Amino acid sequence: MLSKEEYRALKGADLQAAEEIVAQIKASTSPAVKYKESRPIMDIKHMIETSAQLYGDHTAFYQKMEKGGPYKTVSYTEMLDMVNGLGTALIDTGLKGKRIGVIGDNCCQWAISYLAALCGTGIVVPLDKELNPLELKQLIIQAEVSCVIFSGRFQKTFEDMKNSGGTVLKSLINMDADQDQGQVQAWRPLVKEGIRLIAEGDRRFLDAQINKDELSVILFTSGTTGVSKGVMLSHWNLASNLMVSPTVLKVNDWDIFFSVLPIHHTYECTCGFLMPIYKGAAIAYCEGLKYITKNLAEVKPTMFLGVPLIFESMYKKIWKNVRKQGKEKMLKKVLKLNRKTKKIGLDLGNLFLKEIRAVFGGRMRIMICGGAAINPEILEGIQDFGIQALQGYGLTECAPLGALNPDTAPKATSIGVPFPGCSMRIDSPNEEGIGELCIKGPNIMLGYYNMPEATASVIRDGWFHTGDLGYIDEDGYAYITGRKKNVIITKNGKNVYPEELEYYLSNVPFIEESFVFGQDSDDGEDTTIVASVKLDEEELKEKLGKDYSLEEAQKLLWQEVDKINEMTPFFKKIKKIIIRKEDFAKNTAKKIVRYADSNREER
Repeated sequence: MLSKEEYRALKGADLQAAEEIVAQIKASTSPAVKYKESRPIMDIKHMIETSAQLYGDHTAFYQKMEKGGPYKTVSYTEMLDMVNGLGTALIDTGLKGKRIGVIGDNCCQWAISYLAALCGTGIVVPLDKELNPLELKQLIIQAEVSCVIFSGRFQKTFEDMKNSGGTVLKSLINMDADQDQGQVQAWRPLVKEGIRLIAEGDRRFLDAQINKDELSVILFTSGTTGVSKGVMLSHWNLASNLMVSPTVLKVNDWDIFFSVLPIHHTYECTCGFLMPIYKGAAIAYCEGLKYITKNLAEVKPTMFLGVPLIFESMYKKIWKNVRKQGKEKMLKKVLKLNRKTKKIGLDLGNLFLKEIRAVFGGRMRIMICGGAAINPEILEGIQDFGIQALQGYGLTECAPLGALNPDTAPKATSIGVPFPGCSMRIDSPNEEGIGELCIKGPNIMLGYYNMPEATASVIRDGWFHTGDLGYIDEDGYAYITGRKKNVIITKNGKNVYPEELEYYLSNVPFIEESFVFGQDSDDGEDTTIVASVKLDEEELKEKLGKDYSLEEAQKLLWQEVDKINEMTPFFKKIKKIIIRKEDFAKNTAKKIVRYADSNREER
């Protein structure tokens, strides 16, 4: 614990560091940096306190207290009061300096719990709600978690875990409960108790010292190799991200962010939770994937962070309904005409696309895709509907922001440009300019928890080696061609990027998902490129009839693959196709776990 004088000196240096980032933003000459109104924040505690001062009566959260009920609101002032109350109560129960896990559905209670743990109590450990009890226990042990705050449905899981021993769990808090139940404390009474303590003069949480450079968050990755690493982040990793990211994307205090992605993932947590709080915007929590369209209509949001699976599904559904109504040709004509008229400042969409825009709530202005590469035609298609659709890039190790397309000049095939104060380079580029993408800046993690060798393997001379292969164009926009560990090296020494072929396959309407890998040829002298695919049964029935045969499906599939092979050099050609019966094995982020599934039999 620092003395008051030492702490004041430390915070003076922290404020200077924040002001230097803001100065860099204002001095930037990059054409991508259009918005320079960032305010300096030293840490996340400073961020929420200043946001509450600036936007006190504004709505911070829209949330349903019961399924199908109306949305209720929580203001910025109410948010800060709850954070301070819960933080004070947590300290009062002996959790100062401890690791606190948070797990559950996207909701206001999750957000308040995260902030209370982070901003003066201890170290916050967001946990994946899709993990099974054994996996959760392993992470609880690994991160030395003393307290877990959870949604009600996890109560038995953590009671059993605490009672079975082997962990340092001491406190269990149910964020949905109104009354204590045995060893499980209720969240709401704790918040009220903390507010009471503050009223009586308890300032332990209010005056808590924050060191912006110390470990504050442990986030476990959901890798496609099955190995979870604990990424260590500081307040400064997060705060620097928040200051620079709105420089290429306009965020207003009247915007409403639609929260549907799991909030424990750093993409949603930083960009869909902390970012709107920093800018005075509101967050509307979706009830679940099957309620997306309903909830969009209810809250009419303006910003939507998603992943390819969500955006592609919504886009395809729109066109499917258009075809059913017999309006496909007419809509294509309207869109073609509108592309021309928009160039002269006339948007016909307000007249002809109201019904389609209503699918997104009617007020949607920006949709951002991250988490994985998206078919650029989907982004361009959403743009045609009159909604700005952007692609970004990030990793948990970057807290997570690495790059984003500026909203004034996006490139659909690019992941975007780096942010002010951050650098990006290509390591060991080949003759095509493709090499490993490396990132440097204040957003880079402290390291992997208790994994010094793994940390040293990815952070070298201050540069984080992402493991992604790509290139940077003359305008400074970056592009991803694939993962370094996924590259197929043929017997002739040629590199094949499976993601490139998977992208082509994703454009085939009746292919639901695909996975490309290399296999030794029968004679062992060459590498056979194999595509394992899961077909969309409904699309196939539309094309071939409901009683189609396997032979008909194979013939149709090979016709499409032959078209792809015509576009690629000989060493990239797909020589074998496997039609899968089952879904691909996926991690909790819904990404295919490569090489994990042995079911490669034809249907």
